[in-house]
Amino acid sequence: MSFQETYESKKVSAAKAVSVVQSGDWIDFGWTTCTPDALDKALAARTDELTNVNLRGGILMKKPAIFDREDAGEHFTWNSWHMSGIERKMIAQGCSFYSPVKYSELPRYYRDMDASIKPRIFMVQVTPMDKHGYFNFGPNASHLAAVCERADIIIVEVNKNMPRCLGGYENCIHVDQVTYIVEGDNPPICEMGGGAPPSDVDKAVAQKIVELIPNGACLQLGIGGMPNAVGAMIAESDLKDLGVHTEMYVDAFVDISKAGKITGRKKNLDPGRQVYAFGAGTKKLYDFIDDNPELMSAPVDYTNDVRVIAQLDNFISINNTVDVDLFGQISAESSGIKHISGAGGQLDFVLGAYLSKGGKSFICCSSTFTDKNGNLQSRILPTLHPGSAVTDTRANTMYLVTEYGIVNLKGLTTWQRAEAIIGLAHPSFRDDLIKEAEKMKIWKKSNK
Repeated sequence: MSFQETYESKKVSAAKAVSVVQSGDWIDFGWTTCTPDALDKALAARTDELTNVNLRGGILMKKPAIFDREDAGEHFTWNSWHMSGIERKMIAQGCSFYSPVKYSELPRYYRDMDASIKPRIFMVQVTPMDKHGYFNFGPNASHLAAVCERADIIIVEVNKNMPRCLGGYENCIHVDQVTYIVEGDNPPICEMGGGAPPSDVDKAVAQKIVELIPNGACLQLGIGGMPNAVGAMIAESDLKDLGVHTEMYVDAFVDISKAGKITGRKKNLDPGRQVYAFGAGTKKLYDFIDDNPELMSAPVDYTNDVRVIAQLDNFISINNTVDVDLFGQISAESSGIKHISGAGGQLDFVLGAYLSKGGKSFICCSSTFTDKNGNLQSRILPTLHPGSAVTDTRANTMYLVTEYGIVNLKGLTTWQRAEAIIGLAHPSFRDDLIKEAEKMKIWKKSNK
């Protein structure tokens, strides 16, 4: 039987495909841009027939149809590996929960997963089948091959708009492995906006970081305004022969590439290739990564492996935080018990960058934010709010950056750290922070 004949024998309607779902099932949805669309809508139509269906995925880019109803939580539960703003709103609906895990561990986690919670069904948006019988996961090699290994039933939803992402390995599934094939409505791939133009604070932080990036550096950028501001500044800089090895491929990398700054010639591993675990952004990004041999779509247990990162000289890791305290503890996941994001790969890149020859990791944030009541609040705190998740421990934090300066915390004792971190705070909060540091016995009278 030819690949096309196999394809036709497995092709069904979305309604037929989701008819296999039973109450009590664990179902995995594709990650970010490959979250199913037609299958999701068909499953939503079966809501009244189902209870206690657990779904897993992450970084939702639009709200699934199964959660449109107010009583959705009585039928479905969403379990997220890394939350987007959409998933945070679903927490309030009582149907969304976070699964704390280092992103780099997901492939192994699936392969070692207890049979009682392994996915019975996997639903994922993919590219059309190629002449060799393969469906490509788009910009989501991530952990999806591992999910396929454990799922009993694999349903692919073909979307002609999905970019075909080349790369290393575990970025495709063969038609012989698929249970059902659904030809969806080919909706545009969900875009993650580039955000507002960089603020003066973003630019000030970015400038301090770019000054410490050498030619030939290998870059990792996190999501958010500040990393994107750094990317924009790099694109306009005199830097050259940069490389990319990152968890997430973002729009900023496209700008840096088109500015001719990325060659990958200096990379110790995968020279000439921009390596990433998943990508999300605007159409500009999807057009750039489609069939682009310069890029390498790879599983996250490769991209985020500390041992791999450590082999890349002059590795530069740039990430955000929500809050930081006077001990240098970084909370990028929550502020108190208010959930914001996930552990992701930040700690892996912080550790890997420090092990890299000439490597540097930067944690950046604005010194303040304005709360919903219009009050100015400091992101630099005496101690993290009760309930805050510590993403990077105080022993791991290297460079900390705000619009007021940049400090390397490595090797500093507690009183030195307190002084250095307070120097990064907004002037309106510094006196109060000093008083709290004194109470905590981490302030010396000789300090400034």
